Formats: sequence, structure tokens, C-alpha cells
Amino acid sequence: MIRSYRYDRRRRALDIVFQSRRRYTYRDVPQETYEAMNAARSKGEFFNRHIRDHFAFERNAEGAPTGLSRRLV
Repeated sequence: MIRSYRYDRRRRALDIVFQSRRRYTYRDVPQETYEAMNAARSKGEFFNRHIRDHFAFERNAEGAPTGLSRRLV
């Protein structure tokens, strides 16, 4: 489900690229939520339960963001 993601602590923004290559930025995400996502066994399940429908987002240009902190394969 999730291809890659990164977190910008200064902006509290979580960039997620899905397998479809669609990229979204979720705003006002607490660092604790990002850290919990890192620790989660299933990033997709965590996303569905704790991020999707919980944070405002915007769709960005397709493709992976630069400077990824985490990349899933």
C-alpha cells in the first residue's frame, strides 16, 4: 500500500507515496504519530487506523519525495 514516506519535524508534515505513485502530504501530524508509524509492523494498517481521515492532507505531484527517511520495498 505505502511505497515510501518521510516526516518533516519543522513543518509537522508527513509525506506518503502510495504504490500507485500518488503522493500526499498530511499536515499537523505529531512527531509521536510518525514514530509510532515507524514502529508499526504494518505501515498500511497503521495509516488506515491513525492517519487516514484524522489529518488534513493535500495531493502532490506523483513520484517519491526526495530525502526519504523511510523507504519500503
